[in-house]
Amino acid sequence: MENGTYFYFMLFENLGYIRYGFFSLGFILYCAIILFNVLIMLAIFLERTLHQPMYILILCLSVNSVFGTAGFFPRVLTDLLSDTHSISLEACFLQSIVIFMYAANEYMILMIMAFDRFVAICKPLRYHNIITPRFLTVSVVINLACPMILLAINGFLSTKLKMCGNKLFKVYCHNYEVVKLSCEKSIINNVFGLVILITTTIIPLSLILYSYVKIIIICQRSSAQFKSKAFQTCIPHIVVLLNFSIAIISEVTLSRIVNLELPTGMSVFLSLEFLIIPPILNPLVYALNLPDIRKKIICLINPFR
Repeated sequence: MENGTYFYFMLFENLGYIRYGFFSLGFILYCAIILFNVLIMLAIFLERTLHQPMYILILCLSVNSVFGTAGFFPRVLTDLLSDTHSISLEACFLQSIVIFMYAANEYMILMIMAFDRFVAICKPLRYHNIITPRFLTVSVVINLACPMILLAINGFLSTKLKMCGNKLFKVYCHNYEVVKLSCEKSIINNVFGLVILITTTIIPLSLILYSYVKIIIICQRSSAQFKSKAFQTCIPHIVVLLNFSIAIISEVTLSRIVNLELPTGMSVFLSLEFLIIPPILNPLVYALNLPDIRKKIICLINPFR
């Protein structure tokens, strides 16, 4: 193998028999993620009364969770059982694109959900005129296509770099970590990475915050009953948003701050939090907080009830 053609995941080295424990835990987590999200998808797909914008967006979140974890868990579980932990350049960038497309898509979907809640609370009489099936379809397609195109271009630029190293101290392919192994100055990649960060994270977060500021202003002028109903409507979205944002901040902080010294186990967990906690927590939040989804899931689990 030529240096730079293959990358090696160094964190899998010398794990000994503990790797079987990690494999078992990872396998259980992955099965739980698939099960919970598939139940959400089936509940919304099969129940016609749930074919509404808010529920369709929840379905999109579950689809995205399955997509993102499919780019991570099968590979990491294979590496835990394997004696060699190498990955080709092309496969590495493909995994990186899939994982970060998942992260970008999550923010885009949460942004559309925030706008949906803003219209429902602040402009209820115009809700069905604004949030139409056509608007929802176009919004989802555009907001999912943009990150895909940007990340694909970024991956293509990264493949053109000449590599001087091939050791990755991660358990998955991370584009920024790969670029740091390059022999060349990666100014274009860094600038393009900043564009992706602004487009897929900062802009969606800003629009989400704007939506909630407007919702708070409307609630301050309304009755206690209206405030209570608005709070109950928004709380699942807020919990999901905060959970994912904290996970992303942890991952970005660990990737960008070189001198941050943490135990290896904690560092790995914090870098993987956005791939583990949101996909398993999101369906639980919506199943527990939204009675219509909960009832349908119970029917799916126990059809004779």
